[in-house]
Amino acid sequence: MERWSWPSGGAWLLVAARALLQLLRSDLRLGRPLLAVLALLAALDWLCQRLLPPPAALAVLAAAGWVALSRLARSPRLPVATRVVLITGCDTGFGKEAAKKLDAMGFMVLATVLDLDSSGSLELRACCSSRLKLLQLDLTKPEDISRVLEFTKAHTINSGLWGLVNNAGTNNVVANVELSSEATFRHCMEVNFFGTLELTRGLLPLLRRSSGRIVTLGSPAGDMPFPGLAAYGTSKAAMGLLMDSFSCELLPWGVKVSTIKPSCFKTESVLNVDYWEERKQLLLATMSQELLQDYGEDYVEHLHKAFLQSLSLAVADLSPVIDAITDALLAAQPRHRYYPGPGMGVMYFIHYYLPEALRRRFLQSFFNNPCLPRALRSGQPGPTPVQEAGQGPDLSPTPRVA
Repeated sequence: MERWSWPSGGAWLLVAARALLQLLRSDLRLGRPLLAVLALLAALDWLCQRLLPPPAALAVLAAAGWVALSRLARSPRLPVATRVVLITGCDTGFGKEAAKKLDAMGFMVLATVLDLDSSGSLELRACCSSRLKLLQLDLTKPEDISRVLEFTKAHTINSGLWGLVNNAGTNNVVANVELSSEATFRHCMEVNFFGTLELTRGLLPLLRRSSGRIVTLGSPAGDMPFPGLAAYGTSKAAMGLLMDSFSCELLPWGVKVSTIKPSCFKTESVLNVDYWEERKQLLLATMSQELLQDYGEDYVEHLHKAFLQSLSLAVADLSPVIDAITDALLAAQPRHRYYPGPGMGVMYFIHYYLPEALRRRFLQSFFNNPCLPRALRSGQPGPTPVQEAGQGPDLSPTPRVA
């Protein structure tokens, strides 16, 4: 083993030199991501010394270290100067916090809200500078979109529009596809896809002129089949593909497009237990007698209880998402995808690389004792765990709801 120590030492010397250079340039932070990379490199070093000849071990370890440090490197930031950014959905959550941070950085922020008199609107008026402008916008109303477009064009004649942050979104049901009405799917599509599409298309001339940025809040539910979130996830999947199309088509104009896919964060909409209770009661009231007989009211109750319990995993600190929005707007070379929040790397690794049965089991593990519909319980009166019944629907945790 000692004869293999020289590739390990040589590779670590290269990694250390690269890390030191990045630290001196301030494009690398000391923190958990760097420690995680070093731990993974140490494990890879152990494997390389036992499985590979010295030259190959040196090449693999050095390449892995170089790539990992490159991924951690922060792209140089552009100056804020007089840049203008429009953010949708600023009543609560990510939109409100992003508006506050970008305003503090010196951006001219055009913040759209559903209600100009909401608590979030009042908070933005109180804590932000006079540069921030509040605009009323309901993405399901073409007249609201037209008014925002006209205002933005009129107020960016001299400065131009640098960025659009598509944050506004909605989800109003947690239910199986069969239990979700067509109106639910249409509403999610109207807000999360069609409204965002119309606003983005209307602003493209301004964004092309400035070679600016489009930043969109997506969701892992748009990539993975989260049971209970089909309406929301379908709209986010459509939006994700649309943004990929924009990314290719706008590249010659210099417009950079980024999509942010956060884990579950404690935004106001996620924590509004009364809202989810109201939606559950409406779902039960509108279900047909046949569906109530086959699924059972206790199945819906159990699904919603499990959904609320899964939200205990939500992260209170919203700063990882706000930092991703800021980086996407100001980095000289922003990422095409951002995955802020703990566990996202593991979740996507499982989704893309493990067998389907393991993927389902992983998603199911986030729920407390998922159950079968009434018609599949073999006469049992109460909720029957899926594990005991042998098969049944997967019930997974929800990602962030905008």
